Order: sequence, then C-alpha cells, then structure tokens
Amino acid sequence: MMAKIKICGLSRPIDIDMANEAHPDYIGFVFAGSRRQVSEEKALELKQRLRPEIPAVGVFVNEEPGTIIRLCQAGIIDLVQLHGDEDEAYLLELRKQIAKPVIKAIRVRTGEDIERAKAMSCDFLLLDAYREEEYGGSGISFDWSVIKGMTKPFFLAGGINIGNVNQAITLTEPYCIDISSGVETDGHKDGEKIRKIIEKVRSVR
Repeated sequence: MMAKIKICGLSRPIDIDMANEAHPDYIGFVFAGSRRQVSEEKALELKQRLRPEIPAVGVFVNEEPGTIIRLCQAGIIDLVQLHGDEDEAYLLELRKQIAKPVIKAIRVRTGEDIERAKAMSCDFLLLDAYREEEYGGSGISFDWSVIKGMTKPFFLAGGINIGNVNQAITLTEPYCIDISSGVETDGHKDGEKIRKIIEKVRSVR
C-alpha cells in the first residue's frame, strides 16, 4: 500500500496555498508551544482557506481536553494528534467526547517504547525521535530498525527529508510519513520541497 504523507506545522496563508497546490494526504496545525504554533483564530482562518478534501490534524502537547473538544466541534480539525505525555486514562476520557480519529505520538528511544504503546486506545501511533524536553519538530531521526511487528497503523516522523524518505518507507512500511522541518527553508515551508517530497513518497512502491 502506498504511504500517505502529512505536512505538519502550517502557520501562514501561503503555507495553505502550497498545500492546496501539492495536495498532501493530511496537513497539521500545531497548537502546542513551538515556532510553528497557531492560535485557534489563526487555525480557523487557515482551515477556511484549505481545500476541503485535505484533512487537518491538530497537534497538542498535554492540552486540556476541553480545548481539543472545542476545536473538533468547530470543524477546525479533523484528526487529533497527542504529542505529549497523555496516558491511557486521558485517551479514554477524550474519546468519550469526540468521534475524530486520534493519533498518539511516541518518542522512541528503544523498541520497548513502541511495544508499550501498541495497546493504547488510539487509531494511529506516531513514532518520533526522543529528545529531552522537546515534543516533535526537531529534525532528528531515530533508529528505524527498532520498528517491528506493527499491526496498528502508524505515522513515521523525525528527521525525514527528500534524501531519506525512500529508505524510511521501504524499511518501516508506515501508514503515513509525517514531515515538518524536512520541507522548510530558513524555518519556513518551501513549496518546491513540499511538491518534490510528495511526488517522491507517491513513487515508492
């Protein structure tokens, strides 16, 4: 099955225009503190500009569930990505109140981190590099060989770019490739890099 691709960290109208042209399978709005962070008001503005067939993922780190529920109900996000220390109890409580698919990010140090996460009550896992005090978007990759026996579909993130995306897909067989810094130039999304990596992902069989 061909891997899907998510372009994460869109924060400007021009980023949305690039996505509308390149047509990734998902885009991501980061509501957690980062240089790519967007407010609820900005996310609404960007979502209204986004082609309706491109689902928007909301990225959160240890957020109050009420905020996530509000964004889902407002139609600003179509999937929820939890990128912090949210546990099983948090997931179960959130899922009682929203029907949107949930992605739980795991910061991978060893294969045991992945094993522990497999039973979590989410629709997808997202496997990202572990970095102290940093929740994603670091541009750092991890040892993909620790990914084994995955039955739950997963997003693969962490240091993926045009130079290694083919290897990432071939080695790990992810449901979706998740890219942020790998399609940036000088800290901003680059339309040409977005277009090229989407073409590359869709050419891998």
